[in-house]
Amino acid sequence: MAKIFGFTLTESEDFFPGAPIYPNPKDTSLFLSLDRRVDVYYPVRKRSRVSAPFVPSEEILKKKEASIEVLPDECLFEIFRRLPDRETRSLCACVSKRWLMLLSSIGGNEFHSSKPKNEADNDGCLSRNLEGKKATDVRLASIAVGTASCGGLGKLSIRGGNHGCDVTNGGLKAVAYGCPSLKAISLWNLSSIGDEGLIEIAKGCRLLEKLDLCQCPGISNKALLELAKNCPNLTDITIESCANIGNESLQAIGQYCSNLKSISIRDCPLIGDQGIVSLFSSTSYTLSKVKLQSLNVTDVSLAVIGHYGRAVTDLMLTGLTNVTERGFWAMGNGHGLQKLQSFTLVSCHGVTDVGLQSIGKGCPNLRKFCLRKCSFLSDKGMISFAQAATSIENLQLEECHRITQLGLFGTILNCGAKLKALSLVHCLGIKDSSLNLPSASSCKSLQSLTISNCPGFGNASLSLLSKLCPQLQHVDLSGLNGITDSGLLPLFKNCEAGLVKVNLSGCMNLTDKVITSLTKLHGWTLESLNLDGCLKITDSSLVAIAENCPLLNDLDVSKCRITDFGVAALAQANQFNLQILSMFGCSALTDKSLLALVKLGNSLLGLNLKHCNSISTTSIELLLAQLHRCDILY
Repeated sequence: MAKIFGFTLTESEDFFPGAPIYPNPKDTSLFLSLDRRVDVYYPVRKRSRVSAPFVPSEEILKKKEASIEVLPDECLFEIFRRLPDRETRSLCACVSKRWLMLLSSIGGNEFHSSKPKNEADNDGCLSRNLEGKKATDVRLASIAVGTASCGGLGKLSIRGGNHGCDVTNGGLKAVAYGCPSLKAISLWNLSSIGDEGLIEIAKGCRLLEKLDLCQCPGISNKALLELAKNCPNLTDITIESCANIGNESLQAIGQYCSNLKSISIRDCPLIGDQGIVSLFSSTSYTLSKVKLQSLNVTDVSLAVIGHYGRAVTDLMLTGLTNVTERGFWAMGNGHGLQKLQSFTLVSCHGVTDVGLQSIGKGCPNLRKFCLRKCSFLSDKGMISFAQAATSIENLQLEECHRITQLGLFGTILNCGAKLKALSLVHCLGIKDSSLNLPSASSCKSLQSLTISNCPGFGNASLSLLSKLCPQLQHVDLSGLNGITDSGLLPLFKNCEAGLVKVNLSGCMNLTDKVITSLTKLHGWTLESLNLDGCLKITDSSLVAIAENCPLLNDLDVSKCRITDFGVAALAQANQFNLQILSMFGCSALTDKSLLALVKLGNSLLGLNLKHCNSISTTSIELLLAQLHRCDILY
């Protein structure tokens, strides 16, 4: 070196005396870098910035597979089952789809590592819902692995779309392996799953309490048998449109599900009397809610329900076309429905006067009774039922066309002192006629009355009602074209308790006169008023409402003849707490109502301005900008 540069050094002054300069030459802090501004080497104190482009060679560009990915699934499986905790497994599942699917295929009892003492058991606090294209096996695997470290999955709902979904038995297996805390599962419209997946759920999710199956043709009695055996905590079961589930499933449920409280079965052609008999005879003291719809059952099933339904409190029977009058008679005379409180009958042609009277006698604690589309029921049966069912509080009749005015008033007078709500909807047999009622008769307990879409109900029937029901608070007379001011005024005058909710939608012959009287008589109690489609209602009614109804919070004047003046009157009212205002189809409203609507917006939460064609888009945009709390339909 000295000869190259033309100077001499002693032996002790040589550049390299033969020993290492630094005690640890592998120390990374001793690496040197060439700075672009100088041509000498010096220790780096700060990361240098390289502005020149870096051109890699072909060897570098060639992708090299990570060594762990070369391992077969069997080796990765053994590695994953030795991971120490749930958090680590969840992190590993994020690496790739392959890792995720492998981790989701490992059952809880297959992991070698023991659970740390400070790791609490999952309580199933999470719920997940997958619908349509989002319902796939990969998503289910992600849920199974991911929720394990976050409290555990408690509720799972999977609903296939119109074009199907990608959920298979493999996805259900992942849930079964990773979600032992699952308590509720709902499977709708899944033709791609079968017994295999549900059997794994039965084995891995033994805490299951609620099962909901709808349109799952691949599931049969085999899966239901395993669920009944392995899930003793099942309390709520719904089976709908599952063509391969039959009587054997109900037998297993009755035998093994000792905690069953609610069951709903609809449109399952293989379920008949044998399954219903087995179920009710085994769950006589636990089953409280029952819904049977469109099943091939006969009078035998109803007789068994009437005898063994000792714990049943809610019962709904719909579309049981093979059940006759004898079945309902046997149900009532079985004396087992002593705790029944709510009973709904829909489209059951076997409901006749004889059967209804028997039900009234056999259900002494019945409080709510709903009859829909029972075409063979007449006035005689209704009056007999009212006399026998002394505890009835809520009675609903819909499309029972043989019920006439006599049956209506006979029911009111004979229902005792507990009837609080009466509803008559679309009963075409109701027609006005002159009836001589006892002068002292009344139903002081009745608080809610609904007579809707009964075209024959007019002023004569309304006048009789006004004498019988002095304590009404809720009145719904929607769709009664035959009533006028003269028929409605006596009812309003005789309501001593003060009306709270009034629905007069579709009563096209009512005028401002009756609305003004209503506000003066009941303005201090009225909270909701619906005048939708009352074509003769004008601004005069809005002025009366503004002056007399300080508690009103819901007002519907859709398709009424109101103008900007009426809206201004509402805005100027004192102590007005209106929250919902609907003016659908009020074509006379213009931009002049803008300031009034803004003022009303201080309390409004909902405003309907659809088809108010005279209000400009600019005004709507101003309302949207200023009424932040209010949902505006336009």
